[in-house]
Amino acid sequence: MPATKRDADRLSGLGRIDAFHPPKAPAALPRAGAPPTVAHFAAALKGPPMTDAPAAPTPTLTLTPSRQFPAWLADQGASLAFSTYQAGKLFLVGTDANGKATFFERTLERPMGIHAARGELWVATLWQLWRFGDTLDRGARYQDHDALFVPRASHVTGDLDAHDVGVDAGGRPIFVNTLFSCLATVAEDASFTPIWTPPFITRLAAEDRCHLNGLAMRGGAPAFVTATAATDIAEGWREHRAAGGVVVDVASNEIVAQGLSMPHSPRWHDGALWLLQAGTGEFGRIDLATGKFEALCFVPGFARGLAFLGDHAIVGLSLPRENRTFTGLPLQERLDAAKIGPRCGLAVIDLRTGDIVHSLAIEGVVEELYDVAVIPGVRNPAMIGFRSDEIRRVIRIGDAG
Repeated sequence: MPATKRDADRLSGLGRIDAFHPPKAPAALPRAGAPPTVAHFAAALKGPPMTDAPAAPTPTLTLTPSRQFPAWLADQGASLAFSTYQAGKLFLVGTDANGKATFFERTLERPMGIHAARGELWVATLWQLWRFGDTLDRGARYQDHDALFVPRASHVTGDLDAHDVGVDAGGRPIFVNTLFSCLATVAEDASFTPIWTPPFITRLAAEDRCHLNGLAMRGGAPAFVTATAATDIAEGWREHRAAGGVVVDVASNEIVAQGLSMPHSPRWHDGALWLLQAGTGEFGRIDLATGKFEALCFVPGFARGLAFLGDHAIVGLSLPRENRTFTGLPLQERLDAAKIGPRCGLAVIDLRTGDIVHSLAIEGVVEELYDVAVIPGVRNPAMIGFRSDEIRRVIRIGDAG
């Protein structure tokens, strides 16, 4: 089916959209090199080359849902958001009235952690923490979308290397301040206010001492965090990536699990603490009584970003970078033993079996994801860009009291 002008406009940040086709892939992440089957974006050229040298290859992006992924997402009555700091994009994934997969993207500067709730999105970026609000009343529509997220507030934090984001019971945003090795919130007249520091960190310093990265909220309060290592020296965690990871209970200040390989994305779900071991490619949960990590399944990629929808977990997968942060990890040995390469995309895992039952494969210019979130009660979301004409014309009047 040829792309419409609306399709092209909403994806203009990545260039022209060429075509949509029904997905034909099986319900598993396809191997690298699989042909485009759903969406193929060609980045817009800035003009003809000024010399006779051959033009550089045109960057492309291919999003390939598995055969039943759109139907599963439509049945859930929800949509997804995921961030890629490497490509500077926030993607929204939903379904249209016909049950077809829809993709919407906006450009943000190094987007990382996402908090999604009915009516709002919080996104941590390079030097700001953004709040986007849904400007539509329930049941209203904007074009073919049932949610339209508009930028409503920005907190200027400076470059803190902010990772995961949560919102407490009072509506206060809480984020992982990785540079200063603490949990923090926004401040009216400061870059941030620290609210908690791991017990092994002796003072606030802009040194990324333990690579604090993940935050699990429970009951409207920060409950658990993950760090790559319990070190208290500038970037000391880099020497302990393979097996130095810890989980810390925020309320008790106790290390409840250790010996993990680059743990990320802790989440409290259905009475259990789940997380990803990015260094081994494992998804599982922590037995809080013993401190042991119980793997549910292996996922073929550097795993970051975890959300839950019904009886399923959605895990973000990235291609490992060829640098000292990603190399020398058990993950590569697991991939070599399975005779497969790493994959980028989303894996939907059945919590009852550990099977990857649906997927969204990503190939091309996007190689690394950070976070994944579920947008409840929204099937086909959209977002207004900062420089679009819409941001001047979409106006909502607040309640007068």
